[in-house]
Amino acid sequence: MKPVFDFLLKLFILSVILWGVIYWGYTRFPIDLSSVFTAWVMVALNALIGYLLFEYAFDKESRIFTLVVFGGLTLRLLVIMAIVLVVNLLGMVKSIDFVVSFISFYCIYLIVEILGYQKKNQLKKNAARNG
Repeated sequence: MKPVFDFLLKLFILSVILWGVIYWGYTRFPIDLSSVFTAWVMVALNALIGYLLFEYAFDKESRIFTLVVFGGLTLRLLVIMAIVLVVNLLGMVKSIDFVVSFISFYCIYLIVEILGYQKKNQLKKNAARNG
């Protein structure tokens, strides 16, 4: 299976599971779903962009790889921080629901992103051993 497809599949499955848990919690606790959804969209897009940048830079020379991956990480972080600030200042979300779900999603999706990187590296190592 291609690493990008594998990553997208894992992202989809994880999202379905997380939204199942969120809807379960929604029936028991007062949660602002639009705030949670906003946080999820931001984090899911961030993880997807991060993985695609990694895919693009993977077979490039070391300088380009470092620039794309770490430069992309810095740029993504700045953009996410700006969006979080704007969304909160404009009162577009219920702050506590947004922040808690944002941090939760970020931690979980970061793990999936790192596992995607590791899988891609492992595939390259296996190809080098076999080829």
